[in-house]
Amino acid sequence: MSASSTLRRLLFSILAGLLPILAGCATPVQVQHVDPRVVHRELTSNVISTGDLSEPTQIVLHREALDQYFDNYPEQVITNLHRTATAGKADPDALFALSELSFRHAEDTGKPAYYLASAVYAFAFLFPEEPARRPDRFDPRVRIASDLYNRSLTSSFASADRSRVLLQSGGFELPFGTIDITFNPTTVRWGNLVLSEFTPLDALQIQGLQNRYRQRGIGAPLAAGTSAPANEQGFRVLPEVKVPVTALLRIDMPERNLAQGHLRGNIEVYPAFEPSTVTLRGQSVPLEVDTSAAFAYGLSDPKIWRSEIAGFLSGDYFNRDRSPIDGLEPYHPGQIPVIFIHGTASSSGRWANLVNDLQADPVIREHFQFWWFSYSTGNPMPYSALRLRKAIEDAVHRLDPQGKDPALRQIVLIGHSQGGLLAKMLVIDSGSRLWNVFSSKSPEELQVSAQTRDLLHQALFVKPVPEVRRVIFMATPQQGSFVAGSVVGQLVGRLVRLPLNVVTALGETVSGNPGAVLLAPGSAGFGSMWSMTPGNPALAALAAIPVFPNVAAHSIIAVKGNGPVETGDDGVVSYRSAHIPEAKSELVVRSGHSMQDNPYAVAEVRRILLLHLKQSCPQGCALATAPYGPISGIEPTGNRAQSVEMAWHRQ
Repeated sequence: MSASSTLRRLLFSILAGLLPILAGCATPVQVQHVDPRVVHRELTSNVISTGDLSEPTQIVLHREALDQYFDNYPEQVITNLHRTATAGKADPDALFALSELSFRHAEDTGKPAYYLASAVYAFAFLFPEEPARRPDRFDPRVRIASDLYNRSLTSSFASADRSRVLLQSGGFELPFGTIDITFNPTTVRWGNLVLSEFTPLDALQIQGLQNRYRQRGIGAPLAAGTSAPANEQGFRVLPEVKVPVTALLRIDMPERNLAQGHLRGNIEVYPAFEPSTVTLRGQSVPLEVDTSAAFAYGLSDPKIWRSEIAGFLSGDYFNRDRSPIDGLEPYHPGQIPVIFIHGTASSSGRWANLVNDLQADPVIREHFQFWWFSYSTGNPMPYSALRLRKAIEDAVHRLDPQGKDPALRQIVLIGHSQGGLLAKMLVIDSGSRLWNVFSSKSPEELQVSAQTRDLLHQALFVKPVPEVRRVIFMATPQQGSFVAGSVVGQLVGRLVRLPLNVVTALGETVSGNPGAVLLAPGSAGFGSMWSMTPGNPALAALAAIPVFPNVAAHSIIAVKGNGPVETGDDGVVSYRSAHIPEAKSELVVRSGHSMQDNPYAVAEVRRILLLHLKQSCPQGCALATAPYGPISGIEPTGNRAQSVEMAWHRQ
């Protein structure tokens, strides 16, 4: 072949290779413009979020020439990669891949050994022996590895139906060896309560709470049931409460043990934020906590909601053998109690969103403790207020008999609707003004038993509870509710069965003292519907008594629609009825009567609590300065401007 022929062939070959490029045809390597969200999904996809292996794990498989085998031979691939990863210094890339591959295989087969292996590999990746080999905090694998550890720990100890996590000691198989785990259930306590029956929260979907608050970190987020000592009396934690806890498997894992397959570990359980961080191999790490899911789980108990109607109709619904005040957590000295008082035909569960939002604030969570008051809402308002008064006095005495905790002398009351009227009965000095509209005779002149005289005297001659220093009225019918005064309201009031001691006291007073009782309750009887009827002389007398000067009062008033505030109402209570001149601040929100979860109302409660903390907190309190939600005194702008109006009287 001639030289010219060879040259022509060479040129032809080069041209043949260039023609597709010159013609704009596909190249071996190319790019395509797509929506950035598509690229982001590809780059962030992992076995937990999508079920597919993440890009870093796929790279490791390709690097080790194992990418073609995992689908058909997963256990062999994991074994080979484990051998490679632990030969010499553990390879962090391979450890991450092993965690994800083990989790994927565990999900496919349900084998607990691979869930536990995933947790071990993730722990080794996140907390290496040498500090210099810790993953960078911006490495996205840190969050994925934490999620793999958390989910794997939950699944490793899950019951057969996955409704419980059964934490236990023992020797457990791993694909590459064994791990001996120690767990002491007697150490799992929350104050004086023993914690048990751990429920995984990663599979609970919440309904009814507007926000789900979580602290991202390490550990399996669980909800625990509580059991109190058998002889507990007085103040207690609400039995239905589910405690948010974090289970942590602390692994003693030198790299040589990982290679040899002989590991040890300890399971530790931490109630939420006690502490909020732990130290693992020299690193301070936040614990994973899901407070909202645990809170919602406890509130899903039907008993809480059955009490709303039953507690209205039956005056003896709530057991008088125990305190009607329940804590949402054990008593903590130095934390100021906030007592929530619900309204008519309602329950403590109606505070759920407000409490959920407040608990998410670290300053409030650190310096306040939340208590709920439960009562039969159909009973006469002075009687329910008396029960609240005695419950507070009893709780303070039992928790701090020597008076060493100043926080217990800075109590804040928050009352919604009728609950606000109960709160007011605790922050006034009535003198004889309430009694004078009830009877023309003094208590000593009445022909009644000593028990009846004592009950009437305690209910109608009231002084401020010294431990209460601030009160927040929410949609409170200070001058009555037009719904309570309606025909329907009066008819409903007739259905209420009052407690036996109240019926006895009223019967003795009326029958034994003809003409002495000045009030004529009519068809609604002496129950709460009559107590809140506009024009009722007893309610008018209460409204005329101002909040005691030593107590700071605040009003949050709901008004529906966009009309004038002064002539508006919330469907149950008018603005004029809810307004009181002595309030230090007044906030009007555009809402219906059930406004406890209105975001402006929530922000206002938070503002008031932080103000209370600043003015009266015990020594050592710290105050946050970062704003949260709408700020007091600042009018919202834009489309939300009409949803709130503020009228500040005094600051």
